[in-house]
Amino acid sequence: RIGSAASQNSAVINDRLQELVKLFKERTEKVKEKLTDPDATSDDETPVASPAEAPPPAPEKEPEAAKVVEDEHYCEMLCCTFKYRPWLGRMKSYRFPSSIDPLTNLFYVLWLFFVVLAWNWNCWLIPVRWAFPYQTPGNIHYWLLMDYLCDLIYLLDIVVFQTRLQFVRGGDIISDKKAMKENYLKSQRFKMDMVCLLPLDFFYFKVGVNPLLRFPRCLKYMAFFEFNNRLEAILSKAYIYRVIRTTAYLLYSLHVNSCLYYWASAYEGLGSTTWVYDGEGNSYIRCYYWAVKTLITIGGLPDPKTLFEIVFQLLNYFTGVFAFSVMIGQMRDVVGAATAGQTYYRSCMDSTIKYMNFYKIPRTVQNRVKTWYEYTWHSQGMLDELELLVQLPDKMRLDIAIDVNYNIVSKVALFQGCDRQMIFDMLKRLRSVVYLPNDYVCKKGEIGREMYIIQAGQVQVLGGPDGKSVLVTLKAGSVFGEISLLAAGGGNRRTANVVAHGFANLFILDKKDLNEILVHYPESQKLLRRKAKKMLKTNNKPKDEKGVPGDSVIIPPKPDTPKLFQAALAAAGRMGGKGKLAHLRWKLRELKAMQA
Repeated sequence: RIGSAASQNSAVINDRLQELVKLFKERTEKVKEKLTDPDATSDDETPVASPAEAPPPAPEKEPEAAKVVEDEHYCEMLCCTFKYRPWLGRMKSYRFPSSIDPLTNLFYVLWLFFVVLAWNWNCWLIPVRWAFPYQTPGNIHYWLLMDYLCDLIYLLDIVVFQTRLQFVRGGDIISDKKAMKENYLKSQRFKMDMVCLLPLDFFYFKVGVNPLLRFPRCLKYMAFFEFNNRLEAILSKAYIYRVIRTTAYLLYSLHVNSCLYYWASAYEGLGSTTWVYDGEGNSYIRCYYWAVKTLITIGGLPDPKTLFEIVFQLLNYFTGVFAFSVMIGQMRDVVGAATAGQTYYRSCMDSTIKYMNFYKIPRTVQNRVKTWYEYTWHSQGMLDELELLVQLPDKMRLDIAIDVNYNIVSKVALFQGCDRQMIFDMLKRLRSVVYLPNDYVCKKGEIGREMYIIQAGQVQVLGGPDGKSVLVTLKAGSVFGEISLLAAGGGNRRTANVVAHGFANLFILDKKDLNEILVHYPESQKLLRRKAKKMLKTNNKPKDEKGVPGDSVIIPPKPDTPKLFQAALAAAGRMGGKGKLAHLRWKLRELKAMQA
C-alpha cells in the first residue's frame, strides 16, 4: 500500500511538472518573439480592415394578395394557361427618363440610329428623285409618306431627346431639365436643326412636288457624326465599322455623280450625242457605271462633243481624282490603325531577330525567343500590358486591376486579414510574365525576392534526390513564393525547383514593391511579419521533433548519479537499510521502475 501510494503521488507530481514545463516553454517563446520583433506588441493577429460596403437591404416580401393579382391570366385555351406578356408589362410601367447621358445610354444610341436612317433617306433619295424619272404622279403619295415620317423623326429628336441631354459645365454633370433645355437652345446644333426643318414644302402648291425643296433635310449631319462616335465607343472591333463607313463615302460620291450625269444627259437630250446616256436599259445602273469609270479614271469613255459636255467631263475628272485620293488615304489610315498593334509586334520581333543574328545567338535560344513573342502576342494581344494602362488615370488602373486580380490575391493565406486598401495598392504593382514550357520559374537555392500567382497554365514543383521528381502540380489561382516577400536577412532561399508545365502566365510581385506599400500600413506589416515567421517555423521544423502521438514524457532524461553518491548509497544498503540515505535509495528505485 505504501508503494502504490508513493507511485500515485509520483505520477501526479510528474503530470504537474509536465504542465509547468509546457507553460514555461510557451512563455519563453513569447518573450523571445517580443525581444526579436519589437512590432509584436499585441496578441491580436488581425488588424481592423477597411470597412466594406454594407450589403443592400433585402427586399421586403410582397404580400400574398399582390402575388395573386400579379398571376392573373388574360386568357385560357385548352390545357394551356397564359400570363401577362412580359414586354407588355414593361411597356406599361416604362417612364421616359428626365435626363439622358449621351455617352453611356444605349437607348440614345438606338434612337440616333433611326435619326441617321432618316438622314440617309434624304441624302440618297433626294438626288435620285430630282434627276431620274422615278417620282411620278402615280406613286407621289408613297414618297410624301416617307418624307413626312422622316420629318417626324427629326421633330421628335429636337423636342424629346436633345432637350434632355446631360452636359458638363465647370466639371459638373448638369441634369437639371431647365438647364439642359437652355444649353440646347443656345447650341449650334439647335440652329442647324431648325434649318433642317424649314417648311419649304409649302412651295409645292406653287411649283409642284420638287425634291430639291427638301435639300435642307440633308444638313442634319451632326447626328450622323455623333452616331459614329457613340457606336465606335461600344464596338469591340470599331475598325470594321470605319472600313464600311469609308466605303459608303465612296459609294455615295459615285451615286451623286451618276445622278449628275443623267441630269446632264437629259439637259443635252437623251441619245443626242455619243457622250450622253442613250436611254436604253436600266438608267440608274448605266449612269452609275459611267460614274465609276469617270471618278476612278479608268478611261475608255466616249469623247465629249459640245462645250457643256467638255466642261462637265473636266470637272468630273478633277473631282474624281481628288475624291478618290481622299478615299484611298482614309482607307489607308483606317487599315493602318486597325493593324497598328500587329505592325508594332512585327517590328519588335524583327529587331530582336536582327540583334540575335548580329551576336550569333544559338538557334535553340532564338527559337525560344520567337515562341515567346508569338504566344505572348496571341494570348493577350500585346507584349506589355503596362504600355496600355500607363495612359489611364490611377483610379481607372486600380479598377481594372481589381476586376482582373483581386479574386486571386484575396485568397492568398498570407494576405488574409490585411487592410483591403493595402491589397488594392498591391494589385497595381503586379506585373504579368509569360513562361514557356520547361522554363524554370525559380531554382532551388536562389534568394527569393518575388511572389508568384498563376493566372493561366500550370507549374510543377520538382524535388527528390535528383531534383526532377514532381512533388506537386500547381494550377491557375495557386500562389507560391509568398514567404520570400517578408523573410528577413535579404530573402529566403528557394527549397525546390519550379518549372512551367506548358505555357504559363504568372503575376509577379516584387519584395521591393511590397515594402514600399507596407510603409503606409504598419498594422498590416506587423500581421504579415507574424504570419511569415509562423510559416517559416512550420516549414523549417524537422519531422522528428514532432514526436509520437501519445508520448507524455516531456521531462528531459535524468543525468547519471555521481559515483561518490552511488558509493554512499551502497554503504547505506550494507548498513541494513536504515537512515535517510536508505530511504532516498528506495525512492530512486521506484522512479526507475516507473520509467521502465
